[in-house]
Amino acid sequence: MALNPAKNGIGMTSQRTRERLIARLREEGIRDEKVLAAMLEIPRHIFVDEAIASRAYEDTALPIGYGQTISQPYIVARMTEILRGGAPLGKVLEIGTGCGYQTAVLAKVAQEVYSVERINPLLMKARGHLRELRARNVKLKYADGAMGIPEMAPYDGILVACGATHVPQELLHQLAVGGRMVIPVGSGDQTLTLIERTPDAYIQTKLEAVKFVPLLGGTS
Repeated sequence: MALNPAKNGIGMTSQRTRERLIARLREEGIRDEKVLAAMLEIPRHIFVDEAIASRAYEDTALPIGYGQTISQPYIVARMTEILRGGAPLGKVLEIGTGCGYQTAVLAKVAQEVYSVERINPLLMKARGHLRELRARNVKLKYADGAMGIPEMAPYDGILVACGATHVPQELLHQLAVGGRMVIPVGSGDQTLTLIERTPDAYIQTKLEAVKFVPLLGGTS
């Protein structure tokens, strides 16, 4: 049987190529060794179409269909690093499963991951990718991401992988006291924002400019 180079880690999808990506992330300021180790381990090429698998380890966003993208590796690393805040993560909620790459990274650094996707064909693809990686601590749900998964709340971390015009109140309510939310916010220009919940307040910190597909309501 002939080997498929895109699916078997040969050539442009080799371990050496993955190591070059991690070196680039270090140069760009990613310091969390647990996050870097997760990204080194996860084969990003399985999350994109074979036609563009040779570009999987470039530090760029790539199309995954349905008007969506797999996020730039730096952004995946940065958001995960911020969410961790240097501490272990228990239960995490992800809004916008997409192809499942960010989900797979979270699965390596958190005890439990719950992820919501509103586009059913994408969710089905993500489920296949995560099954291939044997990510057994992940639960996926087809639903309106802006509503979260209230029945499993509270969450120690919430990562929103799409741009919101404002922070949804439903997600704030699902964040545990002491928890952290990372979310791109803005109707035009978007800013990556950290929200930390204290016993009596939500503290927002604006971090850096980003560009994400919009957070949309409903399902499709």
